[in-house]
Amino acid sequence: MSTHDETTSDRENRLCCEAQEQGLLLVKAGTHNKDAAHYGRYVLVPDKAGNRRRGAQAVRRAFADGEGKTLDEIAAELGVTRRSETVLNAFERRWT
Repeated sequence: MSTHDETTSDRENRLCCEAQEQGLLLVKAGTHNKDAAHYGRYVLVPDKAGNRRRGAQAVRRAFADGEGKTLDEIAAELGVTRRSETVLNAFERRWT
């Protein structure tokens, strides 16, 4: 059984697509330590080949600098509102 509920996963996927449209990558912290400061956090980094690799320097530096954000903070940074996500989600359910 997955540790993430489907709505979190769906939202993460939608924000990932939105980030790609803006030339960014949405990267989740890779730690499994729930006591870590960046556990469950995300960062946005430029979509470059070097940043797509696991353990990329830009990603590691962003988390080390404390730039990890929640999905709500990432959505705000990307300019995605909860309303637009809700409308899109309803549209996807209707046509899938």
